[in-house]
Amino acid sequence: MKVFLVAGARPNFMKIAPLYREGSGREGVACRIVHTGQHYDHEMSEAFFEELEIPEPDYRLNAGSGSHAVQTARIMTAFEEVCLNERPDLVIVVGDVNSTLACSIVAKKLQIEVAHVEAGLRSFDPSMPEEINRMVTDSISDWFFVTEESGKANLIHEGKSRERIFEVGHVMVDNLFHQIVRLQENDPRFDRVRMAREGLSDYAFLTLHRPSNVDSREALNEIASALNEIAAELPIVFPVHPRTRSMLEKHDIRLSSRISLLPPLGFREALYLWKDSALVLTDSGGLQEETTALQIPCLTLRENTERPITIDQGSNTLAGTRKDTIIQAYEKVRGRAGRDYPVPLYWDGKASLRIWDALTTDLPIVSHT
Repeated sequence: MKVFLVAGARPNFMKIAPLYREGSGREGVACRIVHTGQHYDHEMSEAFFEELEIPEPDYRLNAGSGSHAVQTARIMTAFEEVCLNERPDLVIVVGDVNSTLACSIVAKKLQIEVAHVEAGLRSFDPSMPEEINRMVTDSISDWFFVTEESGKANLIHEGKSRERIFEVGHVMVDNLFHQIVRLQENDPRFDRVRMAREGLSDYAFLTLHRPSNVDSREALNEIASALNEIAAELPIVFPVHPRTRSMLEKHDIRLSSRISLLPPLGFREALYLWKDSALVLTDSGGLQEETTALQIPCLTLRENTERPITIDQGSNTLAGTRKDTIIQAYEKVRGRAGRDYPVPLYWDGKASLRIWDALTTDLPIVSHT
């Protein structure tokens, strides 16, 4: 069975890595990595291949940046050519980026089966481009691998057959546990992050990149004001996304000297910092889940989340994007004792194992190779 694993943006690589490692060891399975090139910055894609222990991609589509329509069209055109030449038996897409949507559409029109990993998640906010990608991808996928009960409930509500939905846990957590073991190695790449936390016994870790948060001067200023106030009590370590750095400069927004600004970090370097932090602040989707898996309190700088289980488990708090709501959420979390948050069912590092067991044993996927 020839299987395409599609990756295009930074979180995708973290999700396909455990899928590749598990699938490549299965008899009769040939995994091929398709890199759409949706993120083309070296720090955000190429460096991951070595760090995540996956080989160089078999196919590079070199889509590059552009509007959602332009980027999606480029990916579809290039992916169609690869599929016509190689005829995979199955295309596995992960997450909710433009590559996920584009490659799903192409595969279905060529009568190639599609499996969506991290299916069924919903924010119910159609203004988010990712929500559109999630909804459309799930509307045409054949097999659904969900991370939490809400994903299953959403898919059933949308008319999907229960027999095609599998609650398997989270491949991002698989990668997380795999990488934690690697942190024990003496890697010189950790030198700069060791220096970043030197002398800090208690600190917060921050990521901030979502366009709705950083492109608007008003929104970014509200968030920055809250961060500066928090930093007065709790130092913040902040690897700055290129987009965010550009907007901070453009809008002339100054951050406190107690916020340590770092260049973009690879996954393992970032993990080295946030795994021991007192608090994570983020507008990312993946970090909401990863902090839940490690029972670290998280403040999500958004008005909603497509990962409600992180809220239900108590580790994650929606802080909004205004200074007053962020400070209120921070004070609530800092006043809470202990890290006794429960970890969701199946978030045990074995999601990839369950996915491949289903794909190779339970599902009627016909190999044409």
